Amino acid sequence: MRLLFLAVLRPHTGNAVTAQRVRAHLEAAGHVCVLKDAFDFESPSEIANLILAENCEAALALHLYRGGRLLQGHQIPFGIIFGGTDVNEDANQEEKNTVMGRVLEEARFAVAFTESMKEMAQAQWVDPVFTREVKAKVRRAAGVRLIGEMPQEDLHAVVKNCFAVVNSSVSEGMSAAILEAMDLEVPVLARNIPGNAAVVKHEVTGLLFSSPQEFVHLAKRLLSEPALEKEIVVNGREYVRTYHSWQAERDAYQQLIRKLEGSAED
Repeated sequence: MRLLFLAVLRPHTGNAVTAQRVRAHLEAAGHVCVLKDAFDFESPSEIANLILAENCEAALALHLYRGGRLLQGHQIPFGIIFGGTDVNEDANQEEKNTVMGRVLEEARFAVAFTESMKEMAQAQWVDPVFTREVKAKVRRAAGVRLIGEMPQEDLHAVVKNCFAVVNSSVSEGMSAAILEAMDLEVPVLARNIPGNAAVVKHEVTGLLFSSPQEFVHLAKRLLSEPALEKEIVVNGREYVRTYHSWQAERDAYQQLIRKLEGSAED
C-alpha cells in the first residue's frame, strides 16, 4: 500500500527521528511510505494534489496540528500520531484546539506514546462536563458502580461472575461486548436496536428490550427461568463460535489486504 506520511522533518529533532523510525516499520511490512515535511505545505489543496501525484491510498500524520490539519477532507483514510507539542502546547490555543478536535473526528486511529499523553488528549477532546455528570449520577444511584478501564483478562474474569451482560446503547455497529459475553457463556440483555438485533435473536441467543419496563420484566424472567438461561447461553456460544471465529476473521482480513495490494499494483 502507498502511504503518505506527513511529519516535521527539521534535522536532529525528535519528530524527525520518530518519523524515520515509523517509516522503517511500515516499509519493513512491505508498504511504500512517501515521507514529506509538513512545513512544505500550506493547505489541504496542496496535499490533495500530492495524493493524486503520488497515487497514495492512505495517510499518516505525526503531530495532530502541523500534519493532521492538512489531511482533512480527502478521500483516503488516515491515522494520527501525537507529536507532544500538539497536546502539551497547541491544545491550549482555542483555534488550534478546535481544528485538532475535528481532525480526530475524521481520523481512523490515534497513537499516543505514553499513558500521560493519552490522558491529556482525552481530557482535551472528551467532554469533561458529561463525564462529571455521569459520575455524579452514579454516586446517587444505589447499587450502581462505575468501574474504569481494566486489562481484558481481568474484565473477562469479572464478566464470567456476572448474572448477565447488559447493552443499553442507543446506537451500535457490532457490539464486541455482546460477542465476548456470548463466548464467555454469559446471558445477554440488549436494547432492541438494529446493531444489537443483528447479533441477538430474541429468546434464542439473548433477550432484547425496548423500554426500561421491558428490561425489568426480561431480567426477572432470566432469574426465574433456568431453562431459558441455559438455552440462551448454549445458543449464544454456538452463534459466536460459528459466525465470529477469530481464525475466520484473520483469514478474511488477510484476503482483503491481498486485494488492496493487487489494486495498488494495477
